[in-house]
Formats: sequence, structure tokens, C-alpha cells
Amino acid sequence: MSAPVPTDLNPPRDDHEDDSPERAQVARRSTLVSVAVNLVLTVVQVVVGVVAHSSALVADGIHSLSDLLADFVVLLANRHSHQGADDDHHYGHQRYETAASFVVGLLLLAVGAGMLWQAVGKLSAPAEALPPVQSMALWVALFTLVAKEGLFRYMLAMAEKVRSTMLVANAWHARSDAASSLVVALGIGGNLMGYTFLDPVAALIVGLMVTKMGWEFAWDALHDLMDRAVSQEQYEQICHLLMTTPGVNEVHDVRTRKLGDMIAVDAHLTVDANLTVKEGHDITLVARDRLMRSLPVISVMTHLDPDDPTHRAAREASTQLGS
Repeated sequence: MSAPVPTDLNPPRDDHEDDSPERAQVARRSTLVSVAVNLVLTVVQVVVGVVAHSSALVADGIHSLSDLLADFVVLLANRHSHQGADDDHHYGHQRYETAASFVVGLLLLAVGAGMLWQAVGKLSAPAEALPPVQSMALWVALFTLVAKEGLFRYMLAMAEKVRSTMLVANAWHARSDAASSLVVALGIGGNLMGYTFLDPVAALIVGLMVTKMGWEFAWDALHDLMDRAVSQEQYEQICHLLMTTPGVNEVHDVRTRKLGDMIAVDAHLTVDANLTVKEGHDITLVARDRLMRSLPVISVMTHLDPDDPTHRAAREASTQLGS
């Protein structure tokens, strides 16, 4: 005779609906806004930078151009990452987002290296060889600063709304752009006051900022591509949700990996040894549903273990052997 199933166990449907359509729509809309802003800034900064003889403003314009290219990469990734599983990708396409972040990181590294090379060349030249910067460069730098800060606040709000790490990365990228525009404005201002070396110094600082950001993006994405686990806080939350599922006596061998913004979970659940297969299956459905409703979990693979002395002793012996 099977053991009674907990009365508050109400198995959900096997299909789980997430908010992928909404996330895709928000990601596309916010990225298109970023494209429009960066397109305008790229043209204005480069043209005015050349006319006004400001290497710092030109560097910031090239920075905006790299942002524009990054936005197109994000749009491409967003289009593909929300496609479902197919014959060639049984686990879906979520890692397009991670791959996109990696490409953005490499792009920023290349752009930053080019900026550093150009800035060092300007600093090595005699001061009299550098033409004076015109005041309109300062106004464009200040306009860029305001535009980038506004873009950061908008994109961060959208990213938090749909819990997208890729959009969060793009938002903070916009904030770093605002910081670089501030440096550029200070450098141009110093140049206008007679300190001509400050304009190429500002270009050098922007190059360092872009290079650092590119390294962080690429390194972080590389770890995710190598099946990095979730944070300790999320791991403990996953274990708690599984352990407090009605009918679950113990949880062990919990493993996680990141798939873009989503999480895949593998876990062993120990349940009453006298439950029927259907009763055990119902418990796993509830456990999966609890995870998917509380966290951005896209896949939960569970293995049921019987809660009996023989199986427990065998597992403990296996654990000791492994250690």
C-alpha cells in the first residue's frame, strides 16, 4: 500500500509558460532606442571632433560607434536566443545572449586598444604640433554626457523589469559611456584653458575605460559559456525551494548552470519509498513549478531517490568513496 501524498500537493501542468515574449519585446525596444541615440552621437561627435580638432571627442565618437555595433549584435542575439528547441539545439538558443556578450567584449577590447594607440601617439607629439581645440567640442561633450546618462537610466529600468543580464550589461555600458564623456568634457575644458595636453590625456583615459569594460564583458561571458554555476545566494534559494516542497524529505546533488539569462537545474530528491511512480512524479512537477515561478529557471531535471535505510547507506558510502 502506497504512502499518502501530502494534501497540499497540487501538481501543475507539464508545460510552463514564461515571459520570454515580453522579455524579447522589451529587449528589442530598448536596444532600438540605444541604436537611435548612438547613431546620432556617433555622427555628431566624430564630425565636430574633427572640425574642432579634439582627439578626445573623436575617441568618444568611435566609442559611440562601437556601442552602435554592439547594439546590432544584441538585436541579432535577442532575435535568436528566444527561439525554442529544434533538431540541432535540444536545449534551446539561450546562449546566443552569452555569445553576444562575448563578442561585445572582444569588440570593446579592440576599440580600446586602437584608442590607446592613437592617444599615446598624440601625447608623444610636440605640444605646438597639436592644433587648439574649439569651444563647440565642449558643448557636444556635455550634450553627449546628458544623453548617455538618460540612456543608462532608461535601459536599466527596462533590464530590471524583465530580469535580463544582457540588458543590464548594456545599461551599465551606457553609464560607463557617460563617465567617459565626463572625462572628455574635462579634458576639452582643460585644453581650452591652455593645458593642451589634457585633450589627448582624456582620449587615453577613455581608451583605458573601454579596454577594461571589454575585458570584463568577455571574461564574464567566457565563464558562462563554460557552464558556470549560479551565485551562492541563488543556489541556496534553489535548495530551499526544493527542500520545502511537500513530499520531499531530502535534497542532494544539486547542480546548476547558466543558459544566457536563464538557469538549468539538476537535483536528486529523496521521497517516501512507498509512493507510486505517479505520486513521485507529481512531487517533481510541484518542485519544478516552484523553481520556475520564483527564479529565471528554464529547465529542471530531477531524479527521485527512495527514502529507505538501504539506499541511504549506499549513497553515504558512495559519497565517502568519492571524497
